[in-house]
Amino acid sequence: MYLIGLTGGIASGKSVVAKRLAELGATVVDADQVARDVVAPGTPGLAAIARRFGSRVVAADGSLDRTSLGKLIFTDPDARLALNAITHPAIRRRSAELFVDAECADPHAVVIYDVPLLIEASAEPGYHKFDLVVVVDASSETRLVRLVQLRGHTREEAQQRLNSQATDSERLAIADVVIDSNGTVEETIAQAEALWNGLPGSTRPGA
Repeated sequence: MYLIGLTGGIASGKSVVAKRLAELGATVVDADQVARDVVAPGTPGLAAIARRFGSRVVAADGSLDRTSLGKLIFTDPDARLALNAITHPAIRRRSAELFVDAECADPHAVVIYDVPLLIEASAEPGYHKFDLVVVVDASSETRLVRLVQLRGHTREEAQQRLNSQATDSERLAIADVVIDSNGTVEETIAQAEALWNGLPGSTRPGA
């Protein structure tokens, strides 16, 4: 197995890169989906969140009220740290299980771990070790515009989300490969394809 950590700030274009790599043959483990799974109704993760933040973050159907929780964590750094302390260990365990599943299915699998908070989580003991770290980079202004125009956030809401994550310089400092996504989608995809074609041949499916 060849394990790639793929990260980037919110609205950086990371999902575009992950989607193209999946089309080329990679197995993608989406940390956001794993994060949703570990706080699904009935899970220990959701129970712990409810104990810490109260019933206001649990919807009437018993699911996590992400809107209410988001308002808390994007404006309160202590609340965000408390949430991370609950969710990160569970996400790490489940992701590791999925890596093992991928390797059992194909010992030569290229596994992409699509993880927005790689910087924040990688400081924790026992975090995953990657063969390659890829950072999808776009300027803060580009990402802010995308959040406003494509996701419907106000400029203030968008800025809060940008401020809640690691800085561009922190992400770039850990990158083995940088994909510049300030341009068109087609340009970003072309860089993803170049990354794929540059992987060691013995690890690339179909090579």
